[in-house]
Amino acid sequence: MPSTIDRVQPPLEFIPPAFNPLVLRVAQGLLPLWLRSRTAITRIQASNVEELVDCYRQFQAGKIRFLMAFRHPSTDDPFCMAHLHSSILPRVAKQQGVALQHPIHAHFIYDRGIPLWAGSQIGWLYSRLGGTPIHRGKVDRTGLRSARSLFVDGKLPLAAAPEGATNGHNEVISPLEPGVAQLGFWCVEDLLKADRSEQVLIVPMGIQYRYVTPPWQQIEQLMSQLEADSGLSVAESSKGTETPSIKGLQGREAALYHRLYSLGEHVLTLMEEFYTRFYHHTLPTQSAPPSGAEDLPEQNIFQSDQPPVSQADQAFTHRLRALLDVALQVAEQYFDLQAKGSLIDRCRRLEQAGWDRIYREDFRNPEGVSLLERGLADRVAEEANLRMWHMRLVESFVAVTGRYVLEKPTAERFAETTLLMWDMISRIKGNSPFQRPQLGKQTVQMTIGQPISVTDRWGAYSADRRGAKQAIADLTQDLQIALESMIQ
Repeated sequence: MPSTIDRVQPPLEFIPPAFNPLVLRVAQGLLPLWLRSRTAITRIQASNVEELVDCYRQFQAGKIRFLMAFRHPSTDDPFCMAHLHSSILPRVAKQQGVALQHPIHAHFIYDRGIPLWAGSQIGWLYSRLGGTPIHRGKVDRTGLRSARSLFVDGKLPLAAAPEGATNGHNEVISPLEPGVAQLGFWCVEDLLKADRSEQVLIVPMGIQYRYVTPPWQQIEQLMSQLEADSGLSVAESSKGTETPSIKGLQGREAALYHRLYSLGEHVLTLMEEFYTRFYHHTLPTQSAPPSGAEDLPEQNIFQSDQPPVSQADQAFTHRLRALLDVALQVAEQYFDLQAKGSLIDRCRRLEQAGWDRIYREDFRNPEGVSLLERGLADRVAEEANLRMWHMRLVESFVAVTGRYVLEKPTAERFAETTLLMWDMISRIKGNSPFQRPQLGKQTVQMTIGQPISVTDRWGAYSADRRGAKQAIADLTQDLQIALESMIQ
């Protein structure tokens, strides 16, 4: 979404999928150039592709319907999926002697908000490539009907990211949203009603990025930029007097971790002062868990499922949880929303509340609106956009972890955490977080998992409402386990 919105807008219209094979051919032809010029990717590899070839063979023979549930660590993931379908999959099918019908492609589900910050031309392109949009923060009946229809009757399989958004980590998978599982059961239901015999499968797909050469120097340079932006000198960040135990780290890694932790602690202190002074929220003491901390997410900056390694680490975790909660409260109080569910749930509801005030149904035909009414509506839109900033800030904070680095101090984990810190500081500075610096050339490893049968679980789902809810939860959990098992 644009960083500055000061005018009310007409409601966001549904962008219907309008797959165009010619647009697909042009996009596939331009893909190698795009990968070279707009990403740091030098090579994309895939394993167990034979499984996907067989799924396409059965799909085209009318035996199955399937959905590809892919990991979503990076905004480059769609390019990897495109390369898999345009290059790797046809090559492996040819090697196996399997004649697949063209185009070898997939419909896909994307966030309706992407064209707001990427440009309306992206909405046009995604539509012609067979994409269907979904509003993340509400029950989007139109979007769900479209995805459901494509799953059952589309000429191509369907693809979706069950994490719902990028998390910036190659080796941490965010809790999956239940939408993919629900779509699978709906597909089984619709096939049974139509007296069709196809089986319904979900195919897990892993995506991991690796640097060709560990970019230690680039990480240090980016760290220096972040320290300068936050008013923290290298000497101050290197003291590390309250840094948690870093047993096992030596030399460069130990020094970088000291700096990373000190930077996080410094920014946290500034943000605590910001919300205390200007938004009049009292944050808990550093030595005790904040009220309701058990309801806040476990995956945050410098914290993991393991017990904290020191009192400093524990205090940091408690402070961060409280700050995340307060930042969302500031927005929720304005939009008159209750703080329910996980941080991500709260972020989604806040996003939709902001959109409802910016993209308004009563401004579908603005000609009949007086100048006074428009002026008031503009003020509402502007204020809503400003309040959503707090939610965007929380999204950046949620993605950053620190124990992630301590548990495995590789260049990849240092780079991911530092880049996520860059995202967050960029938002605070008022800059776009979408123009990330590239720290070095990368390779991509994609892994095709074993298909999960949704049809085999229909009996549990169709038993009763409680059974349906449990079947969705079980399928979502099994998909989470499958994706985690592909992390290398």
